[in-house]
Amino acid sequence: FLRKRVNMKKRYKKIQALLISGILAASVWTASPAAAKEKEEPETVGTFTTEDINGKEYTEEIFAQADLTLVNVFATWCGPCIQEVPELQKLSEEMKEDGVQVIGMVMDTGTIEETDEDALETAKFLAEVAETDYPFLIPDEGLMNDRLSGIQAYPETFFVNKEGEIVGESYVGARDLDAWKEIVEEELEALDKES
Repeated sequence: FLRKRVNMKKRYKKIQALLISGILAASVWTASPAAAKEKEEPETVGTFTTEDINGKEYTEEIFAQADLTLVNVFATWCGPCIQEVPELQKLSEEMKEDGVQVIGMVMDTGTIEETDEDALETAKFLAEVAETDYPFLIPDEGLMNDRLSGIQAYPETFFVNKEGEIVGESYVGARDLDAWKEIVEEELEALDKES
C-alpha cells in the first residue's frame, strides 16, 4: 500500500513538473499549421479497433458521432501536451453543441498489441487529475491508416469529419482554449463550404 502511495506521489510530482515546464514552454510551441498534403483522394483514418486507457473498445465509428473531431496526438512525457489537456477538456465541453468532439491519442503507450504499462498508468493519472471526459485512445497496430506514423513533434493535432476523412490543416504545438476555438470555428466553416 505504501509503495503504491509513493508511486502515485511521484507520478503527481512528475505531472506537476510537466505542467510547469509546459507553461514555460508554451510560447515556444506556437508553430504555424503544418503543410497540408494535397491529394485527389481524401486521406482517411481507415478502419481500426482499439481501446482507450481504461480498456473500453473503440472503432472508426467514433468519428460518425460528431461533424468534426479534433484528434490530439500527444505523449505523457511532453510538458506542453500535459498543459494543453485541460484546455482541450474545456473545448470539448464548450463546442459539443456545435458538433465537435475531442479525442486524445496517447503515443507513448505503444500500440494496443504492445502497451507500455508505465505510460498507460501515467495517462490514467493525467486523465484523472485533469478531469477529462473525452477518450484517451491507445494507437491501433495500423496507426490509424498510417496517419500517426512519422509524427516528429508533440503535440500534433488534426481533424476528421463524420466519414472518417482527414480534413483541414494539421497543427503542431500546444494552444489555449481561445486559440483552439478560433481554429475549430475555421475548420467548421471550411466543412460547411465543402458540403
